[in-house]
Amino acid sequence: MSKMEPPVITREAALPRLWRQLWQPVRARWQVLPEKRRRSITWALAATSLLVYPFLDKGLRIGTLNDVTDVMVFVVLALGLNIVVGYAGLLDLGYAAFFAIGAYAMGIFTWPPHQLEWNFWVVIWVSVAVAALFGVIIGAPTLRVRGDYLAIITLAFGEIVPIAFRNLGHLDVRLGDVVLVDNFNLTNGVQGLNPVGRPWIGNFEFGFDPLPWYFLILVIGVLVIFASRRLEDSRLGRAWMAVREDETAAACMGVDTIRTKLLAFALGASFSGFAGSFYAAKLQAIFPELFKFQVSIMILCMVVLGGMGNIWGVIIGGSLIQLFDRVILAQSTMLLRTLGNALNIPALTTVDLALWRWFFFGLALIVVMVLKPGGLFPSAVRRAELRPEEAKVESPADG
Repeated sequence: MSKMEPPVITREAALPRLWRQLWQPVRARWQVLPEKRRRSITWALAATSLLVYPFLDKGLRIGTLNDVTDVMVFVVLALGLNIVVGYAGLLDLGYAAFFAIGAYAMGIFTWPPHQLEWNFWVVIWVSVAVAALFGVIIGAPTLRVRGDYLAIITLAFGEIVPIAFRNLGHLDVRLGDVVLVDNFNLTNGVQGLNPVGRPWIGNFEFGFDPLPWYFLILVIGVLVIFASRRLEDSRLGRAWMAVREDETAAACMGVDTIRTKLLAFALGASFSGFAGSFYAAKLQAIFPELFKFQVSIMILCMVVLGGMGNIWGVIIGGSLIQLFDRVILAQSTMLLRTLGNALNIPALTTVDLALWRWFFFGLALIVVMVLKPGGLFPSAVRRAELRPEEAKVESPADG
């Protein structure tokens, strides 16, 4: 009598029958649609969701619109770092410094005691230019080094900038016996800059209502995505990827590696100028403590987990991380405390999952790097490098 073989449980067999009946016809119809049509439908669904969400949030009293707006700020930052890390392959551990520079540029030019109070719509572009300028300043003397040395230099830069802003509350500049600047309060030290100028549109001033801020960062995000896409497909984008894959070979092919990497730093930093200036205006106050090293690590995790070099991977992965940090952890903490009070479990009544955020991020990073080294949504090039056998199978279908 032959032994009975154990049943093979497939993924389809494990799914509920009702779900299969609903999903499979939709999936079949979707797969037969032309690629251009599928892309158009995806764009339409995404745009509709983003436009409708704030009104659903207000109507259903969900109360997460402010958090979602902050999530989008960090997605813009992740897209900027993706240029440096994902496209050019440069490890930047101090990206929060450029975020701080963009924010402080907005604060310095709009803080009432400075008696400048420039228009927000002017200063936001000034912030972009200043952040890009500092990208060039830090990049020029350091981009001749590679790997760990570059990472250490950017880490040091990320630590120096908040300290500098903390100590520029009493600025003295002397040239010999000549006093050029005497005890000028540039950044207001540890207390920070408060208030920061807000945007105006006609007679409407942005206030504490998160709705106009949401649509403003949505417009900024669309501009950043468009710029990222154009850069990726440009000659400069291909040069970045050549440097990332093999800098020596790229130099032999005529690529100016120093200039190429410098542009990556400058353009990546300019995106942080958008995010930083918006963030400062939205918070109405800016402090050095907002730009700690953990912020740089958070943004880097968004890029790595989402998929380096893939715009949509960075957006989705970054959104998931930020939503987990800002919404899910807080809601889970409230749920556990409510459960602890109901069941009379003292340990649950004082739990705070936010204190464990870095444990969760580290665990997620380890799991993703083991199971999907290219991130959740790796770029096509990265996927081909990591899974050449899959690339060969998929290449005829990709056309």
